Amino acid sequence: MAAISNLSQIVYSHNSTVPRHGVVTLYGYDIKVRVDRGHLLLDDGIGSERRQFRLARVGHGLRRLVVIGADGFVSLAALRWLADQDASFAMLERDGRVLTTTGPVRPSDVRLRRAQALAHSTGAALRISRELIRQKLAGQEQVARFRLQDSRTADEIVRYTAELPNADSIVSIRLIEAQAALAYWSAWRTLPINFPKNDLQRIPDHWRSFGARISPLTGSPRLAVNPPNAILNYLYLP
Repeated sequence: MAAISNLSQIVYSHNSTVPRHGVVTLYGYDIKVRVDRGHLLLDDGIGSERRQFRLARVGHGLRRLVVIGADGFVSLAALRWLADQDASFAMLERDGRVLTTTGPVRPSDVRLRRAQALAHSTGAALRISRELIRQKLAGQEQVARFRLQDSRTADEIVRYTAELPNADSIVSIRLIEAQAALAYWSAWRTLPINFPKNDLQRIPDHWRSFGARISPLTGSPRLAVNPPNAILNYLYLP
């Protein structure tokens, strides 16, 4: 007698492998986040291009679930599943605005809170700021020297980095960061931006190079006037 299947199986078009960084992003329309038989089920996509995932409670590797858009649903059981797995949840508007967030709930560390409150008076804030900006400038120097092949700019960033140990305030550190950023983004100004040959006749001239990081419309990076800087704003600006 042939075996009869008692449980219906959902066929998924993608496997449940989570990226190494542990972040899964859902976007599109009719987004669904729900729990079925202890597994977290995720659906997203646009039109006929749909993605579906099933994550078991063990070995999923999920650290953060990000939903972009507001069309669909997230069940309470799914939020509980994420909380039990110490995974955070964020829902973003399509322009990047945060609509809601959740995260793992842990007891407050009183010693950490006290250290944070006293960071300015103990000098810890200044030391941390120096180290963060030092690492940022080191990355900019490496990109300028080895990616952009611009040794002059790289050397200029190194000179600014050398001033960090003598910076005696957060304001001084921010000034050094701004001066290094001005040199760094100037090295990008003439970098060519490639487009498909068939589209070149429709592409404005100022789109064909990286250009200035500062928008002529605002005097700041906001309201960029070409694609690469608009992409950077999407990544950097709140």
